[in-house]
Amino acid sequence: MSKTLELTKELISKKSLTPDDAGCQSLLANRLKDVGFNIEHLKFGDVDNLWATLGDSGPLFVFLGHTDVVPTGPIDEWHSDPFVATDNGKLLVGRGTADMKGSVAAFITSIEAFLEEKPSLTGRIGVLLTSDEEGPATDGVCKVVEHLEKNDEKIAWCLVGEPTSDNHVGDVIKIGRRGSISAKIIVKGTQGHVAYPDKANNPIHNFSSPLSELSKLVWKDETGKFQDSVLQISNINSGTGATNIIPGNLVLDLNVRHSPSTSTEQIKNDVESIINNYSIEYEILWDIGGKPFLTTEKELIDAVMKSIKEVTDMDPTLTTDGGTSDGRFIAPTGAQVVELGPGNASIHKVNESVNKEDLDKLHLIYKTILLKLVTKA
Repeated sequence: MSKTLELTKELISKKSLTPDDAGCQSLLANRLKDVGFNIEHLKFGDVDNLWATLGDSGPLFVFLGHTDVVPTGPIDEWHSDPFVATDNGKLLVGRGTADMKGSVAAFITSIEAFLEEKPSLTGRIGVLLTSDEEGPATDGVCKVVEHLEKNDEKIAWCLVGEPTSDNHVGDVIKIGRRGSISAKIIVKGTQGHVAYPDKANNPIHNFSSPLSELSKLVWKDETGKFQDSVLQISNINSGTGATNIIPGNLVLDLNVRHSPSTSTEQIKNDVESIINNYSIEYEILWDIGGKPFLTTEKELIDAVMKSIKEVTDMDPTLTTDGGTSDGRFIAPTGAQVVELGPGNASIHKVNESVNKEDLDKLHLIYKTILLKLVTKA
């Protein structure tokens, strides 16, 4: 079994349910320290973060990942213990194999293999790990970035190990992500008896027309790299449960995943303009989950694409779809950000798994990227 698979199995054995790191970062820090990295353990709130660097000068290349995992779901639906990595033919099964302990293991083993060749470094290498990616993401990478900026530490290139691949490792990479903005709308009415609607004010009825308009909102992408932005209603709650009471309020949650073409201010204005066309008393609370980003510079993209081609003989598809990632905190600093990891078909599901051969190829791709970016040609 390869060193990458062995390290993945060791990481899976640590029950790091978000935001608990469960000792993953200490294990990885020791491996990095052994090959000359400077180690910083950065604790914010209940979240463990690891910042490790190697080298004295030159542009900084960073592997970005997370050690936390989502809950297992129904244990009785797993075919094996989710925290014991289990060989199943071509697959390695366990919580976090794909998202994203396999990638994290490949970070470390690719660095070790790269340094065994005693390369002449033209840049620096960093590893940034958090245990707060699957949770609120308030004390993880965003806080580490603040720490780095206070210390004038600038990342040139960032490779995020999120599971991006569809059928084979390296067939898809992400060069950007949509932003996320959410709102909670509280529509106020007057509770009363259904037999006396003239003495009440039904917020469900009042909001039915603006709701219909909101659900049809579309913001066109002008970059040619993203899907158009649409508004999605995720929750609606109203009423007491009784059939003879007109409710006193309605609470609605919505979310928009948007491209760089559409600002959060535009979304706010368009949503509120629709509601303001009606005689409705309401309150709206906005929350920006992340800004969109798009890497247009070719240096990192070319290094990743050429490395994939050399290892797999495939030309990857470049996309910006899917949810958010911690890359949204790195991109605003001016860094080039690309995401590349194993297959994502089983992430967050019971019996999560990763193709073992894909992980070994990922190790080679990561090593090849290092050779292209931080060594002399």
